[in-house]
Amino acid sequence: MVADKGYDAAANREAARERGVCPVIPYRSNTKNKPAFFAKALYKSRARIEQAFGKLKRFKRVAMRCEKTAQNYASFVALACSVILIKSVHRA
Repeated sequence: MVADKGYDAAANREAARERGVCPVIPYRSNTKNKPAFFAKALYKSRARIEQAFGKLKRFKRVAMRCEKTAQNYASFVALACSVILIKSVHRA
């Protein structure tokens, strides 16, 4: 599980470990007893996910949730993802 510093709490980390998930949450600057190891490479991959959501939210209907039913919303998200993919392949 990759998360922001806003989720840096012992309870959040423990809940993730109980579910068998390895939490990758950076420690806050004022946290005491920080462990020496932090998986920075995994945390950097979080940027790709944030960028993908940013591209999706450029589509006004996705960002504002104009579609009322879950099926229509999911269909429009799929359409938006298709447009994003086609644009990225076409540029390459």
